[in-house]
Amino acid sequence: MEASHFLQSRRFATALPHHRHMHAHKLRRSSIVAVLSTPADVINIEADKSSIRPADGAAEKKIVYNDNWFDKLAIDHLSQNVQAASGLRNSKSGFESLVEAASAASRNFNPEKQREIIVQALEGAFPRPILSLIKALLPESKLAREYFAVFTTIFFAWLVGPCEVRESEFNGSKEKNVVHIPKCRFLEETNCVGMCINMCKMPSQSFIKDTMGMPVNMVPNFDDMSCQMIFGEEPPELLNDPALKQPCFKLCKVKQRHNNCSS
Repeated sequence: MEASHFLQSRRFATALPHHRHMHAHKLRRSSIVAVLSTPADVINIEADKSSIRPADGAAEKKIVYNDNWFDKLAIDHLSQNVQAASGLRNSKSGFESLVEAASAASRNFNPEKQREIIVQALEGAFPRPILSLIKALLPESKLAREYFAVFTTIFFAWLVGPCEVRESEFNGSKEKNVVHIPKCRFLEETNCVGMCINMCKMPSQSFIKDTMGMPVNMVPNFDDMSCQMIFGEEPPELLNDPALKQPCFKLCKVKQRHNNCSS
């Protein structure tokens, strides 16, 4: 993503000494504003540079993560699998390596191929026998949906950031089947709507449903970079998914290089 940040203009005191205190107070109130413009849809549609979208999520201070040994191991494992699936290697480490692996795939492949690469990487990252066992032992039910939600918050915070289980109404009853991610780590680091959709949302939905039999609808909010994972809910058809109609950020690095974050 590419962002346009600017400071409100400052005026330096040129008046009499008794005005200096008032002027200093005005300087302290100067604020930073981020302006986002609408680029391409995630399906090879050219950017509409005439529109501007809010920058609430992008303007906030970036979160600093202190990854523990498990986090680092998981990040490196997934990064290596993404690199193997794409054939594009990098020498970086930690989450930076994972972001670079995803970015390289995004730069070099179309959206459909990007999704295929991530599914392949996930299949390589998680042993098939374990996934098959989960699918056999936990057929879709209230217990399974709530289990998947809790499991996600415990074991995947290294990828999406801190998250929590929330309650929702499912088939007329209350269930704790929703994972709320206040600010997605992957989206914050990649700064790209196209990468969120093609390298996280779509392939993750397919992988979880196909390998473990659990439908999940991932609903990102590109204004504040939050996301909801609703277990048990089928996602919309590709062309009808509201997420695919969202513009990217002006801060998008992929768009900066190619004018289209999905190409």
